[in-house]
Amino acid sequence: MSDEVVRALRRGVAALVLAGLVLAPWAVDDYTAALLARTLALGLVGVSVALLTGVAGLPTLGQTAPYAAGAYASALVAGRLSDVGPVQVAVAAAAGAALAAVTVPLVVSARGVVVLMITLAVGELVVTATGRWRSVTGGTDGLAGIAPVRPLWGMPALATDRARYLYTLAVVAVLLGVVLLVLRTRVGLLLRAGRDDEARLRASGHRVSAQVAGVHIAGGAVAGSAGALLVVTQQYVSPADFGFDTSALLLLGVVIGGAASVAGALVGTVVVIAARDWLFGVLPGQAPLVLGLAFVVTVYLLPGGGRRPAVRGRLLPGVPARRRPADRPTPSEVRA
Repeated sequence: MSDEVVRALRRGVAALVLAGLVLAPWAVDDYTAALLARTLALGLVGVSVALLTGVAGLPTLGQTAPYAAGAYASALVAGRLSDVGPVQVAVAAAAGAALAAVTVPLVVSARGVVVLMITLAVGELVVTATGRWRSVTGGTDGLAGIAPVRPLWGMPALATDRARYLYTLAVVAVLLGVVLLVLRTRVGLLLRAGRDDEARLRASGHRVSAQVAGVHIAGGAVAGSAGALLVVTQQYVSPADFGFDTSALLLLGVVIGGAASVAGALVGTVVVIAARDWLFGVLPGQAPLVLGLAFVVTVYLLPGGGRRPAVRGRLLPGVPARRRPADRPTPSEVRA
């Protein structure tokens, strides 16, 4: 099959998916529309996971940390400062980026499985902190009764689940477009070059530590923006929204959609979360087991024989990370 045919098929599938997402709120009831909106917000967190894990080679289980920071920041802004959507998204992105910046020293010097464990620990610490900081977060009871958002200044508040879904879809589409545009620039090439052969990129004179710090903070900003959308969709936020099970589902969605594809990660995460919500009703208490089995099956059935995405540095001391010479850019290509 020629490249032109493949590209045409991809465009056709993308158009069908987009049309389905736009028409979805008119084909389902309000409750399902609310679930779909929340699923899209989680899909945006999946985009941040793919950005770090697949594109930059930094495997992570901790993107729920900036996601939580953005959600609580947005909830506080909605109650005390502004009910305008862009303001809330901007504040949430800043909160997610700030939390990621605090953890940069831990991530810059670590690679592979060590990064995975560090990010998991950060995510769990943030969940614990939100449960105990009752004066700000409401503790385990969470923050309820959050005012509905207004899409722009001068516009009415979003009073229906359908309107909130369409707002969430629009914000996700814009942010996904921004991420894709950035990855098509020299920045994306450098990230992939560092993922495939960090030592070679460092030897060519690039500041790899600054590159790692930058993508880590950018991933936090994307996840924080998703937190603002979570607040919009359910007008409530609690520590239960950011547990380890959410992190695991996000990673599963990224694996299914393709770790190196941020758009695929969004679709994969949406599919996994939707399946989880459906399984909870069909198989009460058995949904985690079914999703765990799905993860194992996915790893071995997807093209590539279940090989994990390339990661920076070494997975374990003395064990070199897998390299793909045919896909690795040369220093001259990176500098071009």
